[in-house]
Amino acid sequence: MNEPSPSGSNGRNARGQFTTGNHASQGNPLARRIGQLRSALVGAVTVEDMVAIARKLVEQARGGDVLAMRLLLERTIGRPVELDVIERIESLEAQLSEVDS
Repeated sequence: MNEPSPSGSNGRNARGQFTTGNHASQGNPLARRIGQLRSALVGAVTVEDMVAIARKLVEQARGGDVLAMRLLLERTIGRPVELDVIERIESLEAQLSEVDS
């Protein structure tokens, strides 16, 4: 295993940690702000809000709104593409096993 170089041109110390002055040592400058915004959003939404939103989504889907239908189906039973891919893989595996026999 290669040993990390002592504080040199790569900006890391002997333990492989970022050294002072390395711009990457600060991490994502927006992460704290995004966390605060997400916390504020979660704190502002109640269970009753989510129920009302879900009911409105169902109402829109029943009314023929294709985007609402898609969102509702994806969030409740999952994306259909995933199941289709699994079925295709199983079909190909069955065909390969027939060829090997």
